[in-house]
Amino acid sequence: MRRRLQSYVRAGTPMYLVIFPEGTRYNPELTKVLSASQAFAAQEGLAVLKHVLTPRVKATHVAFDSMKHYLDAIYDVTVAFEGTVDDKGQRKEAPSMVEFLCKECPKIHIHVARIDRKDVPEERAPLRRWLHERFEIKDKLLIEFYDSLDPERRNRFPGESVNSKLSLKKTVPSLLLLGGLTAGMLVTEAGRRLYVKTWVCGTLLGCLWVSVRA
Repeated sequence: MRRRLQSYVRAGTPMYLVIFPEGTRYNPELTKVLSASQAFAAQEGLAVLKHVLTPRVKATHVAFDSMKHYLDAIYDVTVAFEGTVDDKGQRKEAPSMVEFLCKECPKIHIHVARIDRKDVPEERAPLRRWLHERFEIKDKLLIEFYDSLDPERRNRFPGESVNSKLSLKKTVPSLLLLGGLTAGMLVTEAGRRLYVKTWVCGTLLGCLWVSVRA
């Protein structure tokens, strides 16, 4: 991982690097995973978290240490799903893409905090404390979002908000264009062969291009 990231830095590759320090998605139905995560935090003398898993620092430290002179900031992104609390006030599993598009989850809320590079510790032990503190902030945001007794504070994040609607005007033209091109290729034998060749060759050329740029 370190060698690959450093190759991107040497090549000056414009990029975003997304890291999930929890290692997996939070799922309240996986009680063993939640219990193990909370037990690990208690064992290490860290705050026990309710709505997120205990973050692991290794990948974050390797990434930041490899790219600290290339990055200008880290963006701490917290995502919450409206309508995913049952009648007893318990969180349910986050919706899949299909469930979201079928409006089983009416809104997705995204909270973004920008942290300047100079405010992030470089050594592993301080970085571990800093990362857990960021997840404590996430947990407090999510406790307010899911558990607040005040309806004005529930199902929202603090601060200024920007609403972004997924309108049909944004989605239907792309669907018709892509669907028409794909259907047009798949209805004939020659089109199906071209489709497979395009997929295979495009994948190989993409991998080759990434290797050359790196």
